[in-house]
Amino acid sequence: MPNLRQTYLLLFSLYWAQGLPVGFMTHALPVILRAQGVSLAHIGGFGLLMLPWSIKVFWAPLVDRLGYQPLGHYRSWILPCQWLSVLVLIGLSFLPIESLNHPLYLWVFFVALLSMNLVGATQDIATDGLAVNILQAKQQHWGNTFQVVGSRLGFIVGGGAILWALDWLDWQKTFLILAALVFLNTLPILLFKEPQHASKQALAQPLVKISFRARLAAIREYLQYFVETPVLYAWLWVLLSFKIADGLSGPLLKPLMVDLGLSFSQIGIYVTMLGALAALLGAGIAGLMLKWYSRMQALLIFSVLKILSLAAYAYLAWQYEQQIHVPHWLIYSINAAEDLCSAMLLVVMLTLIMQYSRKQYAGTDFTFQVAIMATISGVLYTLSGILGDVLGYAHYLMLICMVALLCLIPIWKWSKKAKLTHPDY
Repeated sequence: MPNLRQTYLLLFSLYWAQGLPVGFMTHALPVILRAQGVSLAHIGGFGLLMLPWSIKVFWAPLVDRLGYQPLGHYRSWILPCQWLSVLVLIGLSFLPIESLNHPLYLWVFFVALLSMNLVGATQDIATDGLAVNILQAKQQHWGNTFQVVGSRLGFIVGGGAILWALDWLDWQKTFLILAALVFLNTLPILLFKEPQHASKQALAQPLVKISFRARLAAIREYLQYFVETPVLYAWLWVLLSFKIADGLSGPLLKPLMVDLGLSFSQIGIYVTMLGALAALLGAGIAGLMLKWYSRMQALLIFSVLKILSLAAYAYLAWQYEQQIHVPHWLIYSINAAEDLCSAMLLVVMLTLIMQYSRKQYAGTDFTFQVAIMATISGVLYTLSGILGDVLGYAHYLMLICMVALLCLIPIWKWSKKAKLTHPDY
């Protein structure tokens, strides 16, 4: 079994590698599209690119069940996925950005990004399964802290650095650098010797053909886990409501920066990169606070802070629509505060998700819970651009804040039930 330092370094590198391409799609791409005059509704439609992250639960059981044991069960999935990501990024580097207004090039671009998300989502299943199996209960919050730190660093480079680099580097060089960074983050898992998991030995049985009805019965039996106790049922409602505010606000925040007059470099450095640095700080703060506060207390506190940061964005939007000059430092500060709160909230949420993941179904349970949140967020992301165009920034963001307040109710109900059975949460 690797020592703790090696384990945390491994998780950091894996989530950093995942964060690089995802950072481009979630942070850089909306800015590039808005700068080209694309509407909020169409930018929201690009949320379809993230579909694999929502539906990955359908092949998560295969990742848990199948693996090449001599290479390491989850390692045999992670390595090919990272190498495929490198190949896709190299391919994208040969696609000129100025040709994206051509339907054929745009279609190739869309398919390439969708493929990269498919590969990244599969790697994420394996990485989460590996993390659940190698982290002890007392190490989970720090493991998830390194996960958030790694992914946010990926956002810094994949989102902020790309926007900054596009002002002085060409498209090809930028993407080749991105591919090289993903490849470098392959080295820790390449050198890692994965321990044999007992649960994998039990699952490593020959696959047999089963009927469609039997498959449905197996799915119902699996889902029964999340409703078999009042605490798990209440937790399911937390998962269903947790990402509603993020999904509703996703297509608006970066385009708002463009409309406020910020350049690519300003958004890349002072919004995306500074925000990601704030998120790194937030992840570290959350890891420390979980030493003194219970997980349920932290979830409530960080959720309230997140709502306050969205309210600050609503204030920015109101200033913009009233044509009142907004100083750039205020935009940067509000964005950094929102990223800091989001990272704090994500650390405690992932820790709780890991807590509710069974060892024998590590990748599936973790993926299923994350997929619930990603599905809700993705569907709302796709639709919210239309609402943003109709209502305008300010009214829509104020509506999102009210919805976010209502989403505190499932957290409060879960915390009451969880306290009865697990006071230490």
